[in-house]
Amino acid sequence: MYRPGGGLLHRTPAGPKLLTVMALALAISLAPASPWLLAGAAALVLGGYLLTGLGLPELGRQLWGLRWLVLVMLVPQAVFLSLPAAAVNVTRVVVVVLLAALVTLTTRTEDLIDAIARALGPLRRFGVNPNRIALMLSMTITTVPVIAGFATQVREAQRARGVPVQPLAFVVPLLVMALKHSDDLADALTARGID
Repeated sequence: MYRPGGGLLHRTPAGPKLLTVMALALAISLAPASPWLLAGAAALVLGGYLLTGLGLPELGRQLWGLRWLVLVMLVPQAVFLSLPAAAVNVTRVVVVVLLAALVTLTTRTEDLIDAIARALGPLRRFGVNPNRIALMLSMTITTVPVIAGFATQVREAQRARGVPVQPLAFVVPLLVMALKHSDDLADALTARGID
């Protein structure tokens, strides 16, 4: 997802960016719900995308990519909670995901992984292998766009066959493709001697 650039966020090291996003995510998640908090968080996201030079088109692409997440979160919550409470919860998640996307758009994956491995370095004395955790995170980060690509393939195949939009008809093939990909990834890791 990295987009090259020379702005302030592109030049900021990965460690401080990750810490900032973690702090903002906690603040947005744990603070009492208020329209001012959500408006401020949304303004922060908008400012971040404009500051990096990615602009409104990239923000729009990121929002469009979250449409299914919003739907999956909003509908059940609207049934069990009030609609305003559901909207607040969904807005919080969307803002945090957009902030995380901003970090990945302005930071190379290898820089993120190196920063995480360095941060976990002191845990070596407790038996934690920072390199293994960094590898796992790297695979997770790189797998998200692959799964998104699978979702696009499934939807395009269904459109080509004239299949109406049905959640179960969409989720089952996507799940099968994701599980097949994870098996292939596990085989590749095993072939390279990583258990």
